Amino acid sequence: MPDIPGGFDGADTPRITVVRSPACHQCDSALRTLGWLRNVMPMRVDVVEATSDDGARLVAEHRAPMSPLVLLDGEFVSSGKLRTGRLLDLLRAHGYTVPLEAIR
Repeated sequence: MPDIPGGFDGADTPRITVVRSPACHQCDSALRTLGWLRNVMPMRVDVVEATSDDGARLVAEHRAPMSPLVLLDGEFVSSGKLRTGRLLDLLRAHGYTVPLEAIR
């Protein structure tokens, strides 16, 4: 699995799951965005390959038509291009503090 630079890991931090496909430029873009975001706020980022059993299960469960599938604490965020604003809105809705630096 690719390593996402920077950030924090802990029990009280949001858990972002990215189900990625091979050679997927949208997946690479989402992982870059999440890597940057981890440098400004605590979060855990797990990367799951779409070709794995877990990845295939998550894609089927969330009926994701495009890659990457992005989940926040197990709940659907997006399929395809990751919209940073939507993710930040959902983080706030889940009760997480989103620092001003996270808003570009």
